[in-house]
Amino acid sequence: MSRVEVKKTYKLFINGAFPRSESGRVFEVKNSKGQFIANPALASRKDLRDSVVAARAAFPKWSGSTAYLRGQIIYRIAEMLEGRREQFEAELKSIGDKSKIDDVIDLIVWYAGWSDKLSALNGVTNPVSGPFYNFTTPEALGVVGVISKTDFLNFIDSLISVIVSGNSAVIVAPGSLAVPAMSFAEVLATSDLPAGVVNILTGKIDELAPWMASHMDIDGMDISGAKKASELKKSGAENLKRIHEFTQVRNPARILAFMEAKTVWHTVGI
Repeated sequence: MSRVEVKKTYKLFINGAFPRSESGRVFEVKNSKGQFIANPALASRKDLRDSVVAARAAFPKWSGSTAYLRGQIIYRIAEMLEGRREQFEAELKSIGDKSKIDDVIDLIVWYAGWSDKLSALNGVTNPVSGPFYNFTTPEALGVVGVISKTDFLNFIDSLISVIVSGNSAVIVAPGSLAVPAMSFAEVLATSDLPAGVVNILTGKIDELAPWMASHMDIDGMDISGAKKASELKKSGAENLKRIHEFTQVRNPARILAFMEAKTVWHTVGI
């Protein structure tokens, strides 16, 4: 008697868990030959709201941890991805994604290295009059919504550049990108990353992006993969979101785009 293969059930990744979509909807992913691959969940507005709640709750602890610790955890993500190289290579090939898994792993390690160097990169000692020290240092912005481009390398670049500084993220993986994205969620779940720091929704950009832009508890957005950028920027202006588009991968400017400048005064000791 032949064995029945256990098929993978594709869900969402919210607050460190894998719930089904609140809507119960799914969509079909096929390969270049039209053969069925998976039925990922089609995320709804309620799923987005749940993700933002989880991201906001995770933000204080994640942003309050040391930069060195965040770098170690992100490096651990690269380690876990390295151990599942063959799986990701097969998945990327099946959906026709030309991203190289070596490039993805190297990119994560590269961003991990920036974690404890951001203050040196964008911090400054300000000249002031009087017996004071005055420092300006970068700190995390808050909850960032991400609409990445539809290849896996850009997906990882958009995500890791947001969280390395201490932000928490809600990211949309559209279409066939849902397949490697949810496998990457399994990597995150086993890499010491606190629950809620990353929340991955699979579904339609056109459906989720407007809700993300108008959500009052999202502080910034990367809309590099969105089509109606002007409309999203208009909606995001309601709560002064920082909204950016990027074309270049592996760029520290992507990290700094979602950071605030904090200025602190200290009296000069004797």
